[in-house]
Amino acid sequence: MGSIPKTYTDFIQKYPDLANAYRSLGEAASKAGPLDEKTAALVKLALAIGARMEGAVHSHTRKAREAGASDDEIRHTALLATTTLGFPTMMAALSWIEDVLEDGD
Repeated sequence: MGSIPKTYTDFIQKYPDLANAYRSLGEAASKAGPLDEKTAALVKLALAIGARMEGAVHSHTRKAREAGASDDEIRHTALLATTTLGFPTMMAALSWIEDVLEDGD
């Protein structure tokens, strides 16, 4: 799955019941609608970009790749933020995406 942040793996070890509940909530949300896995992963990446959450952009870039999104589709998700969120936000998101794509995670 790529590199999972130590903070998250520590959270899972210290609070397994909470981690399982969080995971179950995510699975239920994914099953609640018609979006396929790749589309849902790109939407979640876009949400992370909009919230300007660097760690989440890293994570959702990895997850989008795992769901079958190409590097160009992932970059396009960031580029689409330009007119909605602004050029600086898009550029920040693109740099966070490249952190993952360049590492090959």
